[in-house]
Amino acid sequence: MIDLRTETLQAFAAVYGTEAASLWSAPGRVNLIGEHTDYNDGYVFPFAIDRRTFAALAARTDGVARVASSFAAEAAEIPLADLAPERLSGWSAYPLGVAWALREVTAGRAEEIGFDLFIHSDVPVGAGLSSSAAIESAVAVALDDLWDAGLDRRTLARVGQLAENRAVGAPTGIMDQSASLLGEQDAGVFLDCRTLDAEVIPLGFEAADLVLLVMDTHVSHSHATGGYSARRASCEAGAQALGVEALRDVTLADLPRARDLLDDETFRRVRHVVTENERVLDAVRTLRERGPLAIGDLLDASHRSMRDDFEISTPELDLAVETALNAGALGARMTGGGFGGAAIALTPSDHVSRVSHAVDTAFAEHGYASPTIFPVRASAGAHREA
Repeated sequence: MIDLRTETLQAFAAVYGTEAASLWSAPGRVNLIGEHTDYNDGYVFPFAIDRRTFAALAARTDGVARVASSFAAEAAEIPLADLAPERLSGWSAYPLGVAWALREVTAGRAEEIGFDLFIHSDVPVGAGLSSSAAIESAVAVALDDLWDAGLDRRTLARVGQLAENRAVGAPTGIMDQSASLLGEQDAGVFLDCRTLDAEVIPLGFEAADLVLLVMDTHVSHSHATGGYSARRASCEAGAQALGVEALRDVTLADLPRARDLLDDETFRRVRHVVTENERVLDAVRTLRERGPLAIGDLLDASHRSMRDDFEISTPELDLAVETALNAGALGARMTGGGFGGAAIALTPSDHVSRVSHAVDTAFAEHGYASPTIFPVRASAGAHREA
């Protein structure tokens, strides 16, 4: 069987008529817990997964950037000197946005060389597994090397976020890129989104014989559309009304005052973020002190908060979570930005078949499209492959 590395290199040669000079990859991510806390300066706890995006690269001598991929028919070409967010659109805004953002962050210090780039991936699109950050991170490490920029991983995460915010137009935080760039095997990335301090925390799933199942509902979502932006605006309004820089600064003890000050919808948005930050801290503490078998209740509480307070779940996600729990999962929650995508279920390995079959059956009985269910393992972050 030809693997993704070989497929990427072969496709590069077919498109550009020459061999790639280097091959890079970066993983998608699952957010174990900590949803919509990142842009509120809070805490998140994602991990990189064993689904990856590959980027094959070769230098050009004419100052032009060309990008192509296995998932879009059209290629894109633009002189580096013309890179600007308003000139980028479609799928190519992700890789070309990274090139623009890297130029911005280095303020011309990097040696800029034109390039041919081909992207290939097995990170599912639209499942809440951050296929976008996988593209951004793979391209970021590739161009950092090509241009001899010398940026550290945390700065490259900011490059990816800047690309997504400005070139793509999605108001996301920095969690996804941080997980894709900093991940390690069987470990999560505990990230403080205010300071960008990151700590790698062992998960212990392998020793505990646990599997994290991803249940992709195939309900599509888009971060660049209204639901995500509206939630972010509610959080900003809540912080302003409470007189704090960000909801990170609001504690559980502040919630009674928040209830008095805010309308019901804004209060519930705020309550989700405040309690979710606490759940992230509790999850990290629990993993350290008691191990992964003890975090299930926190995952369940996170889903209820996203369903009821932040209102970003869907009937399909709720069904996947409820069914997985009833079939033996230790904990389950939707993951990602919401309004579709995937749920995750922390499952003993000997229950995986039972949980998968139960969710499949439940979706069929409700008339929903068949979900795609697969296990993921915590994986290494972005790196050079060849």
